[in-house]
Amino acid sequence: MGIFGTKRHEGAVWCVAWAHPKFGTILASSSYDGKVLIWREQHQNTTSPVAGSTWTKVFDFSLHTASVNMVSWAPHESGCLLACASSDGHVSVLEFRDNSWTHQIFHAHGMGVNSISWAPAASPGSLISSNPGPGQQRRFVTGGSDNLLKIWDYNPESKTYNLSQTLEGHSDWVRDVAWSPSILSKSYIASASQDKTVRIWTSDASNPGQWTSQQLEFDTVLWRVSWSPSGNILAVSGGDNKVSLWKENLKGQWEKVKDIEE
Repeated sequence: MGIFGTKRHEGAVWCVAWAHPKFGTILASSSYDGKVLIWREQHQNTTSPVAGSTWTKVFDFSLHTASVNMVSWAPHESGCLLACASSDGHVSVLEFRDNSWTHQIFHAHGMGVNSISWAPAASPGSLISSNPGPGQQRRFVTGGSDNLLKIWDYNPESKTYNLSQTLEGHSDWVRDVAWSPSILSKSYIASASQDKTVRIWTSDASNPGQWTSQQLEFDTVLWRVSWSPSGNILAVSGGDNKVSLWKENLKGQWEKVKDIEE
């Protein structure tokens, strides 16, 4: 990866992600080289109209022993937190606090972690406040090469992330996961798999530990799933170079509303 022509990673870069603007102009990158790099934009103190800015590497995390496939910033209400998914089977969570970076790293999937996505900071049915408070959560979902999804919750007493649930249903690698940003009465997680299916997992606010899933079948391997900002439309992409858009109808069934092709 080169920023202003400067190479910093020693392998293919798989993922880049912007932090929330409240933390400044910060970019994270992850690579096949097993590293996670965090960059900050530095504005030059000059009155020149052609002067721009420079990018400075502010943190280099290299404790993973295999490719880091995805990085994901937590909702800004939770703090400056970055979760990283690696083929070494581990997840790391980096946090910037008190002007320094700290990390946790733990084993998540036996055959490697392909994807990771944070839940909204507020539980379903609640409203997000401007300041951290009761009812807010730190949790994320991971997808692995063991065909599983796993949900992890932060324990503020032990200050660790603990496995709370395992979701089974796919018959091949889970390539991507995406937690819907919606904070209405339900939680939604979408998962894309090499088994040519997408599953949409649903949990009601009245019973948050119970997840059901609806399967969407395709004719190709699926690579990515992504929610609209409102969390009511799901985009799916796969090996056929197409993107399809899906929406839940009044009966609770997910229907395709559009195909997008080049």
